[in-house]
Amino acid sequence: MRPYSLLWACLLSIGVINQVSAQTNSSTQSDSDETVSAATSHAVSTDAIPNKDSVVVEQQPSKHPRIDALKELKNVNSKDLKVNANAAQPESVKDPLQPLNREFYQFNDVLDRNIVRPIAVQYSQKVPGEVRGSYRLFRKNMAEPWNAVNQIAQGRFSRAAKSLGRFTINTVTSLGLADPARRLGLGTEEESLGMTLGYYGVPSGPYLMLPFLGPSTFRGALDYPAQSYAKPMTYILSNNNQTGLALGQTFWSGIDARSNLLEVEDVLQGDRYAAIRDIYLQRLAFQIAEKKGQGEEAVSFVDDGTDDTTDPVDNP
Repeated sequence: MRPYSLLWACLLSIGVINQVSAQTNSSTQSDSDETVSAATSHAVSTDAIPNKDSVVVEQQPSKHPRIDALKELKNVNSKDLKVNANAAQPESVKDPLQPLNREFYQFNDVLDRNIVRPIAVQYSQKVPGEVRGSYRLFRKNMAEPWNAVNQIAQGRFSRAAKSLGRFTINTVTSLGLADPARRLGLGTEEESLGMTLGYYGVPSGPYLMLPFLGPSTFRGALDYPAQSYAKPMTYILSNNNQTGLALGQTFWSGIDARSNLLEVEDVLQGDRYAAIRDIYLQRLAFQIAEKKGQGEEAVSFVDDGTDDTTDPVDNP
């Protein structure tokens, strides 16, 4: 199942959830209104009607906050898309879609707490570490050809040769289930279409929280359809009509990635949404700067008006 198909599916599921939630809230509200009406009808009938100058109209909370948040999309203009979002910028610059993003974050958080995290905990406890490690290495190895394509596009030919060398050595020796290439000095380097565009100075656009998929930017959102066509597993499974296996591989990839965060998830305190956003933007900026040979001195986390920089944030 391609990632962009998953994105459309999750958007549809959010619509269904909204509809069910709206119907439930409407029913609950109707019962509540009948009770309140019965309790206050006598008082209303005996009270004097206030004059029009003394009437105060209170703004009622929206019954459809997610739908209202979607309306924020109409406020995005070409100027917003030219922003190169980073953690040091004001929220109005790096995150103009914050109401919508927070709605998607809450959706992801509910999904995580009730489904993804419990499965990840069981996966971590029941599956031996050696098996989980081999599966993780296999997934990384299958991404090496796409890494090499991006490195060639960036003009980093020696780095692309290392990625292809890693893929060849690891595949021939262990089908990618081990990493002997690292012992030969061939380390891996994560690449994507979004990073390649960022390497050439294409602005990231505002921060974007995607349902199911998590933190991203407008530029980074291009990675998902691109990767669905770029990785070898897509063609291996589709050519053999292994739809069920493809869905399983996608599902367990997400569970495996989530299990890696179990030991560090308690580090985030306070406004978790803001913390995740700033860590993501900081890490993305550092990765692109590092590919340009600039490193941490090119990335600032706090906008203090000076040339001082802070240490890069570790990979969350």
